[in-house]
Amino acid sequence: MMTPQKVPDATFHTRVRNDALGGDNPFEWKRLSSADVFAGKRVVLFALPGAFTPACSDSHLPGYERHYADFVALGIDRVVCLAINDAFVMFQWAKSRSIENVFMLPDGNGEFTRKMGMLVDRSTQGLGMRSWRYSMLVDDCTIQRVFAEPGFKDNPDGVPLERSSAEVMLAYLQKA
Repeated sequence: MMTPQKVPDATFHTRVRNDALGGDNPFEWKRLSSADVFAGKRVVLFALPGAFTPACSDSHLPGYERHYADFVALGIDRVVCLAINDAFVMFQWAKSRSIENVFMLPDGNGEFTRKMGMLVDRSTQGLGMRSWRYSMLVDDCTIQRVFAEPGFKDNPDGVPLERSSAEVMLAYLQKA
């Protein structure tokens, strides 16, 4: 699994609040590029198989939210959660878990994940194409370090959560 030195160019289809719209759903579509997310920033991104799935919801996402201030104290500008889910699902997932600091980045088309070489088939679980679980440190669009879970393959029985946890990334940053 080759990791590019620079983050791949991709388009993320997000929804942003626009109070001028009024009504019950004051959100509008906004396309973000990889440059919008990573340029000029130190970013910790963690990617996971999917919103509302057990390990992702109970451990992975809450761990990064819980340690958000620790990341900022170590010079991280943004902590990003990426999943192959749409903006609506990512929003509701964050809301259901009281996520206030982690930036939820929908890779609904799997474009970024595919270009990262992290796309896996999870069709035996009815999940379709999903991201492998990993985390990475990105400095101004340049990938500094990737922590990918072992056993990368299509249709695994499960995906571990050992190397890509918030605690592993924090330990790495503290030593760097």
